[in-house]
Amino acid sequence: MGLLVLKFGGTSVATVPAIENVASKVAQEIAAGHKVAVVVSAMAGVTNQLVSYCSAISQIFDAKEYDAIVASGEQVTSGLLALALQKRGIPARSWLGWQVPIVTSDVHGKARIKAVETDTLRASLERGEVAVIAGFQGLAPGGRITTLGRGGSDTSAVAVAAALKADRCDIYTDVDGVYTSDPRIVSRAKKIPKISYEEMLEMASVGAKVLQTRSVELAMKEKVPVQVLSSFESASGSEIPGTMVMDEDRIVEQEVVSGVTHSRDEAKVSLRSLPDVPGVAAKIFGPLAEAAINVDMIVQNVSPDKARTDLTFTVSRADLPKTLEVLKAVQQTDLAGTTIDSSADVSKISIIGIGMRSYVGVASKMFQVLAEKGINIQVITTSEIKVSVLIGEEYTELAVRSLHTAYGLDQAQAS
Repeated sequence: MGLLVLKFGGTSVATVPAIENVASKVAQEIAAGHKVAVVVSAMAGVTNQLVSYCSAISQIFDAKEYDAIVASGEQVTSGLLALALQKRGIPARSWLGWQVPIVTSDVHGKARIKAVETDTLRASLERGEVAVIAGFQGLAPGGRITTLGRGGSDTSAVAVAAALKADRCDIYTDVDGVYTSDPRIVSRAKKIPKISYEEMLEMASVGAKVLQTRSVELAMKEKVPVQVLSSFESASGSEIPGTMVMDEDRIVEQEVVSGVTHSRDEAKVSLRSLPDVPGVAAKIFGPLAEAAINVDMIVQNVSPDKARTDLTFTVSRADLPKTLEVLKAVQQTDLAGTTIDSSADVSKISIIGIGMRSYVGVASKMFQVLAEKGINIQVITTSEIKVSVLIGEEYTELAVRSLHTAYGLDQAQAS
């Protein structure tokens, strides 16, 4: 008997029959003797529809009202699931973010969770109720509703699990676990039974869409065991194995490379003939940070004459127009003589694995495989357990499949 937090994403609660299926899974965990709190997303497509309503009114809108609107989808889902559980004779009630409360910063649209006050939730659970919590939303210091950004319900679930000191947080989605690569590209990709927080964090940050990056950061910080599994299996998370995200100390066998990921949501920006003087990078990246533009890969060339240099970095493709606007403003005031080039037809390919810490030649193999396929590398960045390269978008699938095979990740074919 334990305390579980179950999170169900938009595809898992997309219709009333789907919500009934979720209620059945919750009932299975209750029958197994567990106390359960549930975090739900809005029905699939609902948040996009709500966003479109805001845009139809104006392209520039009050972020506080925007949050009040887009948070409403989760309110509907939490109420419907509570009704479905009550129909099964299971005591349940819905909780909105401000009722818990889930206290956040006041950065509307991208709020960060500061605290989850659990007294009322614990009292509800002790009464034998299932707490059905609206994900994605919280409460700002001024009393306004906030939202946590896309995929924020994952973070809501992990935060609730950490605050309640739950035994496990199950993230139900439309896939049955974390795979060595995208199965839509690599037909022989295989499910990873166990993966470390660090590996999952790297995978989430460089293209894997299974978990939101911030949810993995929080799980790692609070040591919350997270299981990723499919809501479309008939069994519950206590009966079928998904992918467990946990401390690396609990993983006996560690692959050199655990996965190959890709991201097409990339754009490359190059600044040519920059003055090679102290402070020039701050003049570029300071305004970008103020504009809430996240910069990823950064490479600066060595300046032979110590007068001019080139700088290349990547941003999300959606941020490219805003990035160029900011840079042109900086160019006029601080970067005379500098030229700006950009390209959105690029893709980021990454290999990730804790085993890379203790093996040499992992990166060189990646470069050799890509060279043999005639794929030019435009930018390279590395961390202790990750190597990422930027290539032409047209080579994405070839690169992913080739690297997946080269590192021995292909699932054995049935004889």
